[in-house]
Amino acid sequence: MQQTSTGQPLPVAILAGGLGTRLQPITEKIPKALVSVAGRPFLSHQLDLLRANGIERVVLCVGHLGEMIRDTFGDGREFGVHLAYSFDGPQLLGTGGALRKALPLLGPAFYVLYGDSYLPIDYRSVADAFFKSEKPALMTVFGNQGKWDTSNVWFAGGEIKIYDKKNRRSEMQHIDYGLSILSASALDEVPSDEPNDLADLLCSLSAAHRLSGFEVFERFYEVGSPRGLLELEALLTIGLKK
Repeated sequence: MQQTSTGQPLPVAILAGGLGTRLQPITEKIPKALVSVAGRPFLSHQLDLLRANGIERVVLCVGHLGEMIRDTFGDGREFGVHLAYSFDGPQLLGTGGALRKALPLLGPAFYVLYGDSYLPIDYRSVADAFFKSEKPALMTVFGNQGKWDTSNVWFAGGEIKIYDKKNRRSEMQHIDYGLSILSASALDEVPSDEPNDLADLLCSLSAAHRLSGFEVFERFYEVGSPRGLLELEALLTIGLKK
């Protein structure tokens, strides 16, 4: 089981507060976490995957229609995990701001997973790499070569040279895979109760050589787009038939 340096299990923060505009009209009445995939709400598949990786504590950072998620999943007992909720409040805080607000529920270090991502990798190896790096943050990267989305990471020699979603370079052949680990101290520069983008924080950490990288080789899946939803539906339906 993944553990912090104090021996406590490492939790995961799921960023589930987005509006899901690319999935409208489906997400006009329900959040992405509740979109049906292979006959079940997407979040239930995420929780199954996390539990299989030994993760017991999950903090859901919610905003848009977040009460529906809480009403459906409760404390997580039925899914074999402990769920807690951090609500944005009247103003959407963005991914970075939502994490800053959730810090009291997360502790000194934690995974960060996007609420529309399904990432079938070994999470334990990611945690091991984070602690060995002795840096305040780690990003998993995937050799994308511009195939699945626009590459935004220059990763070479086992290190992230540059992560930047706004300024592209020819050396960028990898992409942010969608799973990171942050120490609480990495969020010191994020203002509390103000909108902030996690990507901007990771870009700043990269520029300061404070962001370590871990390469993964299993492609990522997502439900943030109609195409992604169909691909994951096919993958999980095949799994159910085995």
